[in-house]
Amino acid sequence: MATRSIGILGLALILAAGAAEDGRDPSTLVIARVKYGGGGDWYCDPSSLPNLIRGLRERTPVRVAEREKVVQLSDADLFSHPFIYLSGHEQIKLTDEEVSRLRRYLLRGGFLWCDDNYGLDEYFRSEMARVFPDLDWKPVEKNHAIYHCYYDLPDGLPKIHEHHGGPPQGLALYDEDGRMMVYYTYNTDIGDGLEDAEVHRDPDVNREKAMRMAINIVIYALTH
Repeated sequence: MATRSIGILGLALILAAGAAEDGRDPSTLVIARVKYGGGGDWYCDPSSLPNLIRGLRERTPVRVAEREKVVQLSDADLFSHPFIYLSGHEQIKLTDEEVSRLRRYLLRGGFLWCDDNYGLDEYFRSEMARVFPDLDWKPVEKNHAIYHCYYDLPDGLPKIHEHHGGPPQGLALYDEDGRMMVYYTYNTDIGDGLEDAEVHRDPDVNREKAMRMAINIVIYALTH
């Protein structure tokens, strides 16, 4: 069952407020994928974001650009993106400048979704401890709005792939006002579920769960 209690005007205002003067329609969301150093494959699951973009365009009132954009944390237009996505396998390493800019981006209202892929966890947690050394990861319980803001997901974060054993975990970092700045989908791999069907041969039910969860994450990021 879908909740779908979303204000089109409100979304447009949010996107316009965060848009850069780069010639694009300020009411159009550009899904931004973070390119990082360290050797990890920041470009993993190449069909995942195109499929998410298609899902957003077909299922929601959000105006979304047809293609994702690759951004580095040092890019001048980082702050024009209200929502950024990060994934990959193995090592991620941020420069001191990137750590500082990511901290400023998040404290100024930006939102980061990190989707755990095999081998990423220890490196991502280590780098986020550099960004926010005084913050601890908090579990995101099943009753949280991120699981109900568009599609109603009563079981919370779905399990798509097995990486570490045990249940999936939704984890978050919040600012001092209680706003979620970072949402970390751990031990589930939503991105694999978003990929083209033939890539991982996930059951259709899992692919639909992944799509609904990803759409909820974007909607939540834009409305909270």
